[in-house]
Amino acid sequence: MKIGLLIYGSLDILSGGYIYDRKLVEYLRTQGDTVEIISLPWRNYTAHLTDNFWYRLPSDLDILIQDELNHPSLIAANRSKHLYPIISLVHHLRCSELHPKWKNDFYRVLEKKYLQSVDGFIFNSQTTRKVVNGLLGKGKPEIVAYPPTNRFGQAISEEEIKARAAQNPLQILFLGNIIERKGLHTLLPAIRDQRPGVRLDVIGSLTSEPDYARKMQEYVAINNLSSRVTFHSTLDNGSLKQKLQQAHMLVVPSSYEGFGIVYLEGMGFGLPAIGTSAGAASEIITDNETGYLIEPNDSTRLAQHISSVAQDRARLTRLSINARKRYIEQPAWNDTADRIRTYLQNMIG
Repeated sequence: MKIGLLIYGSLDILSGGYIYDRKLVEYLRTQGDTVEIISLPWRNYTAHLTDNFWYRLPSDLDILIQDELNHPSLIAANRSKHLYPIISLVHHLRCSELHPKWKNDFYRVLEKKYLQSVDGFIFNSQTTRKVVNGLLGKGKPEIVAYPPTNRFGQAISEEEIKARAAQNPLQILFLGNIIERKGLHTLLPAIRDQRPGVRLDVIGSLTSEPDYARKMQEYVAINNLSSRVTFHSTLDNGSLKQKLQQAHMLVVPSSYEGFGIVYLEGMGFGLPAIGTSAGAASEIITDNETGYLIEPNDSTRLAQHISSVAQDRARLTRLSINARKRYIEQPAWNDTADRIRTYLQNMIG
């Protein structure tokens, strides 16, 4: 197959969605398929809408996969003549994020127009599938294909988990780009309210939303948290793996996640996860079993969960072992990617 993958920017961007896209490309190429990366420049949403005046789809493909993130650029192009199927790879809809109502109403109209212009869907979760089908109704060919979680190899052992649980201080890990949607502003007040024996490592790009990242760093300084909170920016896989091995718990209280690959990656290291009830985190996190679910922006409840784990290491051990089991139960990526490839072949056929 000759496949196009249309994205914004570089495939090397460090985020869950781009990891998914990158791993899918790697798999398809190992199967002998030709995959052409078609990149549009990153700009703001309004500038992306202007792409509709000039951008046209490539002509020499068997099938085109579009990351749904690119929807504002593609509404007109998709409605023009093309001789191959267009598949939208949907990680989550922009109109599902936490925005003012008027803004989400605007996004919903444009995303619906885009979604109506494609021939089929690859969804990263049942939650995303339900949201899209609720907007469009069912009818187009679709597949739910969960993201890859194997970039760090096999899960650590239960013996390692038990030994780590007794160690002090309690080490919390936040892993994600420092953007408002990821909820670091919910986590930092919860850390402020803990006893001194709790530490936080913040790992993620400080340049995606620089004003927000600066506010978070200022919050740490103003509240005298510099000895307890460390910003690491992005790390290579080796350094990141070391931080995952050393941590006790992963906390990413996002206002919305289309899936939340980071929670499963942490569970491979026996890290209970704390996420929110908005979006698909509940497909991964079972409350009080593999971690906790809170309402978005609920720093008080988050602080209570962190405190309970810090003071009760038997509870931490139980959650950690359950988290490891949840990771092991996740379908293997090669099996999932093979199902995607079969779906693409059927769409061409």
